[in-house]
Amino acid sequence: MTADKLRLGVNIDHVATIRNARGGDNPDPVRAAIMAEAAGADGITAHLREDRRHIVDADIDGLMAALTVPLNFEMAATDEMQAIALRHKPHAVCLVPEKREERTTEGGLDVAGNDTALAAYIAPLRDMGARVSMFIAADRVQVDACLRIGAPVIELHAGAYADAWAEGRWDDRDVELAKITHMTAYAHDLGLEVHVGHGLTYDCVGPVAALPQVAELNIGHFIIGEAIFQGLGPAIVQMRRCMDEARA
Repeated sequence: MTADKLRLGVNIDHVATIRNARGGDNPDPVRAAIMAEAAGADGITAHLREDRRHIVDADIDGLMAALTVPLNFEMAATDEMQAIALRHKPHAVCLVPEKREERTTEGGLDVAGNDTALAAYIAPLRDMGARVSMFIAADRVQVDACLRIGAPVIELHAGAYADAWAEGRWDDRDVELAKITHMTAYAHDLGLEVHVGHGLTYDCVGPVAALPQVAELNIGHFIIGEAIFQGLGPAIVQMRRCMDEARA
Protein backbone atom coordinates (compact mmCIF):
# COMPACT_ATOMS: atom_id res chain seq x y z
CA MET A 1 0.00 0.00 0.00
CA THR A 2 1.35 3.44 -0.90
CA ALA A 3 0.89 6.72 0.91
CA ASP A 4 -2.09 8.84 -0.10
CA LYS A 5 -1.28 12.39 0.95
CA LEU A 6 2.43 13.09 1.15
CA ARG A 7 3.11 14.65 4.56
CA LEU A 8 5.37 17.67 5.05
CA GLY A 9 7.39 17.99 8.23
CA VAL A 10 8.93 21.43 8.71
CA ASN A 11 12.22 21.59 10.60
CA ILE A 12 12.48 24.79 12.65
CA ASP A 13 16.09 24.33 13.90
CA HIS A 14 17.48 27.29 12.01
CA VAL A 15 15.01 29.74 13.47
CA ALA A 16 16.84 28.90 16.69
CA THR A 17 20.19 29.28 14.91
CA ILE A 18 19.32 32.90 14.08
CA ARG A 19 18.13 33.54 17.63
CA ASN A 20 21.25 32.08 19.18
CA ALA A 21 23.56 34.10 16.94
CA ARG A 22 22.65 37.17 18.95
CA GLY A 23 21.11 35.75 22.11
CA GLY A 24 17.80 36.69 23.63
CA ASP A 25 14.39 35.37 22.70
CA ASN A 26 13.91 36.35 19.06
CA PRO A 27 13.10 34.86 16.65
CA ASP A 28 11.15 32.27 18.63
CA PRO A 29 11.17 28.77 17.09
CA VAL A 30 7.95 27.87 18.88
CA ARG A 31 6.20 30.79 17.20
CA ALA A 32 7.65 29.62 13.88
CA ALA A 33 6.30 26.13 14.52
CA ILE A 34 2.81 27.48 15.23
CA MET A 35 2.95 29.52 12.02
CA ALA A 36 4.16 26.48 10.07
CA GLU A 37 1.26 24.46 11.43
CA ALA A 38 -1.17 27.19 10.34
CA ALA A 39 0.38 27.21 6.86
CA GLY A 40 -0.25 23.50 6.38
CA ALA A 41 2.72 21.65 7.88
CA ASP A 42 1.71 18.14 8.88
CA GLY A 43 4.36 18.00 11.58
CA ILE A 44 7.28 19.86 13.12
CA THR A 45 10.82 18.54 13.35
CA ALA A 46 13.35 19.79 15.91
CA HIS A 47 16.85 18.43 16.53
CA LEU A 48 18.09 18.86 20.09
CA ARG A 49 21.82 18.52 19.60
CA GLU A 50 24.15 17.56 22.41
CA ASP A 51 25.89 20.96 22.15
CA ARG A 52 22.54 22.86 21.98
CA ARG A 53 23.82 24.90 19.03
CA HIS A 54 20.29 25.76 17.90
CA ILE A 55 17.29 24.10 19.57
CA VAL A 56 17.54 24.14 23.38
CA ASP A 57 15.64 22.27 26.07
CA ALA A 58 13.19 25.10 26.66
CA ASP A 59 12.22 24.99 22.97
CA ILE A 60 11.21 21.35 23.32
CA ASP A 61 9.15 22.26 26.39
CA GLY A 62 7.42 25.00 24.40
CA LEU A 63 6.82 22.85 21.33
CA MET A 64 5.26 20.04 23.33
CA ALA A 65 2.93 22.52 25.02
CA ALA A 66 1.94 24.50 21.92
CA LEU A 67 1.66 22.08 18.98
CA THR A 68 -1.42 20.23 17.84
CA VAL A 69 0.46 18.53 14.98
CA PRO A 70 3.05 15.83 15.75
CA LEU A 71 6.54 16.71 16.96
CA ASN A 72 9.36 14.72 15.37
CA PHE A 73 12.17 14.84 17.95
CA GLU A 74 15.54 14.33 16.25
CA MET A 75 18.33 13.20 18.53
CA ALA A 76 21.57 11.30 18.90
CA ALA A 77 21.45 7.85 20.48
CA THR A 78 22.72 8.96 23.90
CA ASP A 79 21.45 8.28 27.41
CA GLU A 80 20.73 11.98 27.92
CA MET A 81 18.58 12.26 24.80
CA GLN A 82 16.75 9.05 25.54
CA ALA A 83 15.83 10.37 28.99
CA ILE A 84 14.58 13.65 27.49
CA ALA A 85 12.47 11.80 24.92
CA LEU A 86 11.00 9.49 27.56
CA ARG A 87 10.08 12.49 29.69
CA HIS A 88 8.39 14.46 26.90
CA LYS A 89 6.86 11.53 24.99
CA PRO A 90 6.87 13.15 21.51
CA HIS A 91 4.86 11.60 18.71
CA ALA A 92 8.03 10.61 16.85
CA VAL A 93 11.71 10.12 17.60
CA CYS A 94 14.29 10.09 14.80
CA LEU A 95 17.79 8.86 15.60
CA VAL A 96 20.50 10.71 13.68
CA PRO A 97 24.30 10.59 13.67
CA GLU A 98 25.90 13.56 15.33
CA LYS A 99 29.43 14.99 15.27
CA ARG A 100 30.39 18.13 17.16
CA GLU A 101 32.46 19.58 14.32
CA GLU A 102 29.88 19.17 11.55
CA ARG A 103 27.78 22.11 10.37
CA THR A 104 24.82 19.87 9.56
CA THR A 105 24.08 16.16 9.56
CA GLU A 106 26.52 14.82 6.99
CA GLY A 107 25.36 11.26 6.49
CA GLY A 108 23.21 8.43 7.69
CA LEU A 109 23.32 6.50 10.93
CA ASP A 110 25.29 3.24 10.82
CA VAL A 111 22.52 0.95 12.02
CA ALA A 112 24.14 -2.17 10.58
CA GLY A 113 27.31 -1.62 12.58
CA ASN A 114 25.45 -1.00 15.84
CA ASP A 115 22.34 -3.13 15.51
CA THR A 116 22.42 -4.86 18.88
CA ALA A 117 22.94 -1.65 20.85
CA LEU A 118 20.37 0.27 18.81
CA ALA A 119 17.75 -2.47 19.19
CA ALA A 120 18.06 -2.17 22.97
CA TYR A 121 18.16 1.62 22.80
CA ILE A 122 14.92 2.06 20.85
CA ALA A 123 12.94 -0.53 22.83
CA PRO A 124 11.82 1.86 25.63
CA LEU A 125 11.06 4.57 23.06
CA ARG A 126 8.78 2.21 21.18
CA ASP A 127 7.24 1.02 24.43
CA MET A 128 6.21 4.58 25.32
CA GLY A 129 4.41 4.83 21.97
CA ALA A 130 6.81 6.93 19.88
CA ARG A 131 7.09 6.36 16.15
CA VAL A 132 10.81 5.53 16.00
CA SER A 133 12.67 6.28 12.79
CA MET A 134 16.29 5.88 11.74
CA PHE A 135 18.01 8.47 9.54
CA ILE A 136 20.06 6.41 7.11
CA ALA A 137 21.73 6.41 3.72
CA ALA A 138 19.82 4.85 0.84
CA ASP A 139 21.67 1.58 1.29
CA ARG A 140 20.19 -1.92 1.40
CA VAL A 141 22.43 -3.07 4.26
CA GLN A 142 21.19 -0.20 6.42
CA VAL A 143 17.55 -0.77 5.46
CA ASP A 144 17.83 -4.45 6.37
CA ALA A 145 19.39 -3.50 9.70
CA CYS A 146 16.50 -1.16 10.51
CA LEU A 147 14.04 -3.96 9.93
CA ARG A 148 16.15 -6.30 12.05
CA ILE A 149 16.22 -4.01 15.09
CA GLY A 150 12.49 -3.32 14.95
CA ALA A 151 12.52 0.30 13.75
CA PRO A 152 9.19 0.80 11.94
CA VAL A 153 10.25 3.93 10.02
CA ILE A 154 13.30 4.97 8.04
CA GLU A 155 14.25 8.42 6.77
CA LEU A 156 16.55 8.38 3.76
CA HIS A 157 19.28 11.04 3.62
CA ALA A 158 18.77 13.05 0.42
CA GLY A 159 21.80 15.32 0.86
CA ALA A 160 23.97 13.84 -1.90
CA TYR A 161 21.07 14.03 -4.36
CA ALA A 162 20.25 17.63 -3.43
CA ASP A 163 23.90 18.70 -3.59
CA ALA A 164 24.38 17.14 -7.02
CA TRP A 165 21.28 18.95 -8.29
CA ALA A 166 22.41 22.31 -6.88
CA GLU A 167 25.88 21.93 -8.39
CA GLY A 168 24.67 20.83 -11.82
CA ARG A 169 26.24 17.37 -11.58
CA TRP A 170 23.42 15.73 -13.50
CA ASP A 171 24.91 12.24 -13.78
CA ASP A 172 25.54 12.16 -10.02
CA ARG A 173 22.04 13.50 -9.44
CA ASP A 174 20.55 10.65 -11.45
CA VAL A 175 22.65 8.07 -9.61
CA GLU A 176 21.60 9.40 -6.21
CA LEU A 177 17.94 9.61 -7.20
CA ALA A 178 18.09 6.01 -8.41
CA LYS A 179 19.43 4.93 -5.01
CA ILE A 180 16.60 6.72 -3.22
CA THR A 181 14.03 5.30 -5.66
CA HIS A 182 15.22 1.72 -5.30
CA MET A 183 15.60 1.81 -1.52
CA THR A 184 12.22 3.48 -1.08
CA ALA A 185 10.51 0.66 -2.97
CA TYR A 186 12.62 -2.00 -1.23
CA ALA A 187 11.92 -0.69 2.27
CA HIS A 188 8.24 -0.28 1.54
CA ASP A 189 8.04 -3.89 0.38
CA LEU A 190 9.58 -4.92 3.72
CA GLY A 191 6.76 -3.12 5.52
CA LEU A 192 8.76 -0.08 6.64
CA GLU A 193 7.35 3.45 6.45
CA VAL A 194 9.64 5.61 4.33
CA HIS A 195 10.48 9.28 4.83
CA VAL A 196 13.06 11.38 2.98
CA GLY A 197 14.85 14.52 4.10
CA HIS A 198 17.89 16.83 4.02
CA GLY A 199 18.67 19.49 1.44
CA LEU A 200 15.42 19.40 -0.54
CA THR A 201 14.42 22.59 -2.37
CA TYR A 202 11.65 23.73 -4.72
CA ASP A 203 13.84 22.69 -7.65
CA CYS A 204 14.73 19.17 -6.57
CA VAL A 205 11.81 18.06 -4.39
CA GLY A 206 9.61 16.93 -7.29
CA PRO A 207 11.25 13.64 -8.27
CA VAL A 208 11.37 12.54 -4.62
CA ALA A 209 7.82 13.66 -3.88
CA ALA A 210 6.64 11.69 -6.91
CA LEU A 211 7.77 8.38 -5.40
CA PRO A 212 4.48 6.75 -4.35
CA GLN A 213 5.98 4.82 -1.42
CA VAL A 214 7.28 7.94 0.35
CA ALA A 215 5.00 8.94 3.24
CA GLU A 216 6.73 12.08 4.49
CA LEU A 217 9.33 14.69 3.57
CA ASN A 218 11.18 16.64 6.26
CA ILE A 219 12.46 20.01 5.05
CA GLY A 220 13.92 22.82 7.11
CA HIS A 221 16.92 24.89 6.06
CA PHE A 222 15.61 25.80 2.62
CA ILE A 223 12.16 26.76 3.89
CA ILE A 224 13.59 28.95 6.67
CA GLY A 225 15.89 30.61 4.13
CA GLU A 226 13.02 31.27 1.74
CA ALA A 227 11.00 32.70 4.62
CA ILE A 228 13.43 35.64 4.75
CA PHE A 229 12.31 36.63 1.25
CA GLN A 230 8.65 35.66 1.07
CA GLY A 231 7.51 34.89 4.59
CA LEU A 232 7.27 31.56 6.38
CA GLY A 233 3.66 30.82 5.47
CA PRO A 234 4.06 31.46 1.72
CA ALA A 235 7.33 29.47 1.67
CA ILE A 236 5.57 26.45 3.16
CA VAL A 237 2.56 26.84 0.86
CA GLN A 238 4.86 26.88 -2.17
CA MET A 239 6.73 23.77 -0.98
CA ARG A 240 3.42 22.00 -0.40
CA ARG A 241 2.36 22.98 -3.94
CA CYS A 242 5.57 21.53 -5.41
CA MET A 243 5.06 18.30 -3.47
CA ASP A 244 1.38 17.93 -4.36
CA GLU A 245 1.94 18.63 -8.05
CA ALA A 246 4.70 16.01 -8.19
CA ARG A 247 2.63 13.43 -6.32
CA ALA A 248 -0.41 14.06 -8.55
